[in-house]
Amino acid sequence: MAPAYEQRLEVALASRLERGMLRSLDPRPKQKANLVDFSSNDYISFGRSRRLRQKLVSSLEEPESVPVYGPPSSRLLDGNSPLHAGLELGLAAFFRAPSALLFNSGFDANVGLWTCLADQHDWIVYDRLVHASMHDGMRSSRVPASQRRAFAHNSVRNLTELLDEIASRDEAVRDGRRSVWIGVESLYSMDGDLAPLEEIVQAVEAALPRGNGHIIVDEAHSTGLYGPNGRGLVCALGLAHRVLVRVHTFGKAMACSGAAVLASPLIRNYLINYARPLIYSTAMTHLSVLAVQKSLEMLEEGEADPASLSPVHMLAKRLVTRLAASLPPTPPCPTRNVLLPPHLVAIATVPATTSPIIPLLTGSPRPLSAFLQARGYLVRPITYPTVPRGEERVRVCLHAANTIDEVDGLADAVSEWVMRGSGRGGEDEARAVMGVESVAAAAAIPRARL
Repeated sequence: MAPAYEQRLEVALASRLERGMLRSLDPRPKQKANLVDFSSNDYISFGRSRRLRQKLVSSLEEPESVPVYGPPSSRLLDGNSPLHAGLELGLAAFFRAPSALLFNSGFDANVGLWTCLADQHDWIVYDRLVHASMHDGMRSSRVPASQRRAFAHNSVRNLTELLDEIASRDEAVRDGRRSVWIGVESLYSMDGDLAPLEEIVQAVEAALPRGNGHIIVDEAHSTGLYGPNGRGLVCALGLAHRVLVRVHTFGKAMACSGAAVLASPLIRNYLINYARPLIYSTAMTHLSVLAVQKSLEMLEEGEADPASLSPVHMLAKRLVTRLAASLPPTPPCPTRNVLLPPHLVAIATVPATTSPIIPLLTGSPRPLSAFLQARGYLVRPITYPTVPRGEERVRVCLHAANTIDEVDGLADAVSEWVMRGSGRGGEDEARAVMGVESVAAAAAIPRARL
């Protein structure tokens, strides 16, 4: 008989497979390379930039170049090089922050921040759709669950209600002796909508006038897309001096890996002493630091200025406009519904809300994504638990390198899938795409030996 843990793991995986929630690594990456990319986070197409590649290669050929490999140590031991320190100074200057601290990933940065900054008597208030890393950090913090409150997504009214309730219940909050930490993202990765940051800042300052409301903004998906030279939404709105902490990651528009926390020198020093993902991890490799440096140079040189980014936002508006015009309110077949989220319905009159992330809400995300892949477009299904139940979708991510013809072709393919209704046309292609994944996933799960 199999060990108890094997039985338990097999049952859990089999349950996920049965419910259509099983995750697996793509067994056919070479095949996907031939598809038009509407899936990756390479928003400004730095990942395919020959100029960026040449910058990195040239830096490695310089006589005084640091070793490509290493450092094989935590930064608190022997891993803190002049290269790391220099990048942090450059990041702080570029993003108009007092200081910067490198982390190996945005996940590490958020977990490190949220785990240690708040005191056990503090409160945490956060948008319910913030990233999993923020949720993990909050759960690992000293703040008890009863003092961690979520507000409705992008609802300034609900945020204000929660802050007023907390202030009325907690005298120490009213007097400014206790802190309230507010967590939001600037651009939400699954919905593609922007946070109303100006209104959020105003609401926090009004509800907590003694200055004990501290806002932490995750700018992972807005880095490179908004603000002067891609400095992010906080800088675009002139709020850098009113937001306590920002997290900028390098794995999306900057086409690298890692992240930086932008904060005061005091917070930076505190994180160096208490942020466990930083303390107990090997430092970013020299090669990774060099890559981020060169990507940052590209931003500084104007590769992400408004003129360069206008094609991305133009393509987003074009896709949404075409879909809004072609998708029927009532599809021929209920299982082939595709809807745009409410914040995109008025995109024609509110162009500032455009982002390169376009969610296609559907009850059949896997069949739709498979059909689109069969038509030559790489998109991915997003299901629970990545998004709430009932909010499944296919996520479309646009890039500077995409063309009008590619966007129009994608819109036509989505409309074709919807309008085919209960017909069988196209199902063979979709089944061919889905079949490999289903077979591979099922093969990875032996039957539970109970």
